[in-house]
Amino acid sequence: MFDIQTHMDFDGQHKAEKYSRFIITLFGIVGLIWGAIIQQFSQTVYILGAGFLLAALLTVPPWPIYRRRPLNWQKPRPETTTTNGEESKKKKK
Repeated sequence: MFDIQTHMDFDGQHKAEKYSRFIITLFGIVGLIWGAIIQQFSQTVYILGAGFLLAALLTVPPWPIYRRRPLNWQKPRPETTTTNGEESKKKKK
């Protein structure tokens, strides 16, 4: 079937946060200026809300742009078996 990716790498998370802050700041400034020009604070709120929705649409889903540098995980170590005496010595330390 489909393999839906649900993760972002650390570099992608940094990009998403940077884009989100930029979009919301830009829409906030534009909304404030437009609201001041037409003397309607509600227009400022609507424009800021639109910026928030756009930022959420572009940065919340794990788009492929945010998954370009995946982590290379180490292979798990094989489990070692210990006797009860060794376990109790380790717990005491």
